[in-house]
Amino acid sequence: MRKPLEGRNILVTGAAVRVGRAVALALADAGAAVAVHYRESVVEAAEVVDRIKSLGGRAAAVRAELGDRGERASLAARAADALGGLDGLVNNASLFEQSRLPDLAPEDWHRMLDVNTCAPMILGRELARLLPDGVEGDVIHINDIHCLRPRGDYFSYTQSKALLHALTGNMALALAPRVRVNAVALGAVLPPSSPPEAYEHTAREAIPLERFPSVPDVAAAVVFLLSCRSITGETIRVDGGQHLR
Repeated sequence: MRKPLEGRNILVTGAAVRVGRAVALALADAGAAVAVHYRESVVEAAEVVDRIKSLGGRAAAVRAELGDRGERASLAARAADALGGLDGLVNNASLFEQSRLPDLAPEDWHRMLDVNTCAPMILGRELARLLPDGVEGDVIHINDIHCLRPRGDYFSYTQSKALLHALTGNMALALAPRVRVNAVALGAVLPPSSPPEAYEHTAREAIPLERFPSVPDVAAAVVFLLSCRSITGETIRVDGGQHLR
């Protein structure tokens, strides 16, 4: 039986750990060849590549600092070289930091936008440029449900995600008909690996389904969007209904 993503070549940013790792493994399980992007997690990235290969899949690790204009501009092309082509992109890598407007430093604001918003846009544009004639492509942004529910204590982060939400629709129109652009907005899936001071994880009681969405849930949503040719400009919220409250 043919797998849903068989023959696809997909770049996943931030794919060495956490949600990105699960997405990369799920894409490989669905038949895709995966470019595993990382910044510092070289050992973890190699482990993901080895695991995919051990299961009979194809994968390659590619490093880039997404805040560096030159490195992010060349990432898609390097991923395409490693896989023998590129027709899919999952923009998962993201910065998550507390900040408040009264004491927000301009350099911190620009760094957040560079990684969380500019990099996904540039990579999506490069994917479209690299597509061979007659081939369709996909871009998936991993977003946050707070893209539509701003927080004053994560000012630059939520602004970068709000812009990414708007960018999803803009890019869907700009890159149609050959490239579909969608997003998966996450609720309380995983707390940050290094929680900022006074960080509070969402209470289970705040989620209508009364369970935290899982990393496999996120990966399943990504595989679905990559498999459906009739959806573009859409955001699927994987949050157990948290956005309803």
